[in-house]
Amino acid sequence: MTIFTKMKRMLRGEVNARTAALETRRRIEVSLARRSERAGLSQLDRQPARLSDQFSRLSAAELLAHFRSRQRPEFFPGFAGGARQPAALHQTLFRDERAQLTIQATRIANAHCWSLLGLGEKCFGAGEIDWNLDPLSGLDWPLSYHADVNLFRNDGSDVRVVWELNRLAHLITLGRAYAITDDPTFSAEFFRQVAGWRKQNPVGRGVNWNCAMEVALRAMNLLAAFELFLRAPQMNEAELAELLKMFDQHGAHIRRNLEFSNIATSNHYLSDVAGLLWLGVMLPELEAARDWREFGLRELVNEMDKQVLPDGADYEASTGYHRLKLELFLYSFVLCHLNGTTVEEKYWNKLRGMIGYVHAYLRPDGRAPLIGDSDSGQALPIVRRAGDDHAYVVALGAAVFQEPRFKIASSEPPEELLWILGERGVRDYESLSLGETPQSQAFPDAGTYVLRNDDLYLLFNTSGSGVNGRGSHGHNDALSIEVSACGSAFIVDPGSYVYTADLKARHRFRSTAYHSTVEIDGLEQNTTDEQAPFIIGNEAAPRVISWESGPETDVVIAEHTGYQRLPHLLTHRRTVRFEKRQRFWKIEDELLGEGEHDFSFRFHFAPGLKLKVRPDGIIEVCDKMSGARLLIVPSGISVLGALEERFSSRDYGAKSPSISVCWTVRGSAPLTASFVLLPLRAGQEVAITHKLFAGVSRERKSQA
Repeated sequence: MTIFTKMKRMLRGEVNARTAALETRRRIEVSLARRSERAGLSQLDRQPARLSDQFSRLSAAELLAHFRSRQRPEFFPGFAGGARQPAALHQTLFRDERAQLTIQATRIANAHCWSLLGLGEKCFGAGEIDWNLDPLSGLDWPLSYHADVNLFRNDGSDVRVVWELNRLAHLITLGRAYAITDDPTFSAEFFRQVAGWRKQNPVGRGVNWNCAMEVALRAMNLLAAFELFLRAPQMNEAELAELLKMFDQHGAHIRRNLEFSNIATSNHYLSDVAGLLWLGVMLPELEAARDWREFGLRELVNEMDKQVLPDGADYEASTGYHRLKLELFLYSFVLCHLNGTTVEEKYWNKLRGMIGYVHAYLRPDGRAPLIGDSDSGQALPIVRRAGDDHAYVVALGAAVFQEPRFKIASSEPPEELLWILGERGVRDYESLSLGETPQSQAFPDAGTYVLRNDDLYLLFNTSGSGVNGRGSHGHNDALSIEVSACGSAFIVDPGSYVYTADLKARHRFRSTAYHSTVEIDGLEQNTTDEQAPFIIGNEAAPRVISWESGPETDVVIAEHTGYQRLPHLLTHRRTVRFEKRQRFWKIEDELLGEGEHDFSFRFHFAPGLKLKVRPDGIIEVCDKMSGARLLIVPSGISVLGALEERFSSRDYGAKSPSISVCWTVRGSAPLTASFVLLPLRAGQEVAITHKLFAGVSRERKSQA
């Protein structure tokens, strides 16, 4: 990559000269620091845990006795004391989950098999696990100096999958199962796997040290497992020394390799500082603990100011990364509270706002729209959740804030309540009365508008590409919609599928043509490059012209300028009108400008739906399971809609066949087209609602 290309990428978005100069200086300093780190790798790997003076004077036996008897610091209540009391409650409240947990842990211990993201169960051999083997391609990742590892190999490998494997979250599954069964098989497997991992991953070498975020998330998961296995029979003086060494190495590596930038920070740097905070809080015996704790908390709240918009949304234009950040903030704040570390009230209020945002965007079926990127990442995945499963975090928020409106009527208390908040958290959640059904709500900073009433839900996306125009996890989804009705999801965002394993698929899933919006002349709304999977332009720059919400009608009007790169400048303006009593939405698209163009109007449907184009031009979409239907009545378009084969992904690495409907017309701007979206309950006949759309249908025929 040329210096010019690097500078161009660095300076995209809103960057002033002073910030650019500071960032250039920082990068030079990082380069010099890495020379020193590279030269001292062997010493870093051999160095024992650096204990504070008080604990360095203890014998190995005394140190082990200290850890086994210490009352402070306090980890999450569900993990306390080997989780004996929560384990009893788990048997009462989560009987089915308990049985499944034991099965999962047995598969991990006996067969080295467990689920990985949306890929399903993967098995890693009967012998010692190869932690640097790519589960997708079967290729090994080299043990080069971590900063030299090439992450984009274009050979079918996916570093995201390797990183997920090496976050070691499955060790929490082993630990939870050990806590409720006391089966030494699980504890023996924990120590065996950790020893193998240490041997194969010397400090600073290989893909598993390449990204400080991954080091931090692994450290957090190991801290949780450490709490659960601290009193296991295999925990002796030597094992404790090795684990403390491992924790110290992780913290020191994060501190040396922080993913900070003067231009913009992201979920990576946030994970870095959360990891340092956790290590500093939970291991005060380490010499660096105080620095990590103070630095981690200071930077954590600073990042909350930077990365969380005033309306509570993540500034990366992604609901998937909003969930990850919400977990990082929520769990970190609870950990601080348990250990007497003060977090200012204004940051708790911001946290409440983040939970409120999730509560607002959840569909009536409790699932989340996957706006922007989603890699299904979780912080401390006590239960592995699909990429579109966000409701459990709202339930945790309901218990933490004692907020009835966050209690979701259709969902059972999640297991995370018990493990993060203990028995009190479960009881607090159960005692809450149900809040009111969510209503229409606007998040102008995020560009998210939810038009909903009872079982009807439409999300209108007017977000930019994210990160102040720098765009790393945004998609070409300006003015797209999601629609759910009568208990069924009909129009959905396709998700992300994969990142580097398949660059063509990566490009396709974030393209304009994969979203429920308008494409003109085959041009992307924002510039993208298939070979640059985490860069997207911000030419569309959507803006909302007006928003009105009332008891009977909601109306939002927005536009974007992504097509002003064409020889004839064009603006796409979309109006969404929701008639609550009459139970329909009307979408009106205005293409403002001049010249002749190919206009493609698309709606992307959820997998498993049955679609047909009726002779009168109406699109009928049916959920065969529930019997619910959605009719789409076009107007101002002289062609029939065509069905296109697509895919949708609700979990990283998994995809399912789905369908889009597309009307492509050759016409001159300005041009206007509209669509009535009419949901029908199971058994409801078209004749009952014929008056509602007959006028629209007649209008279409006269224009044809």
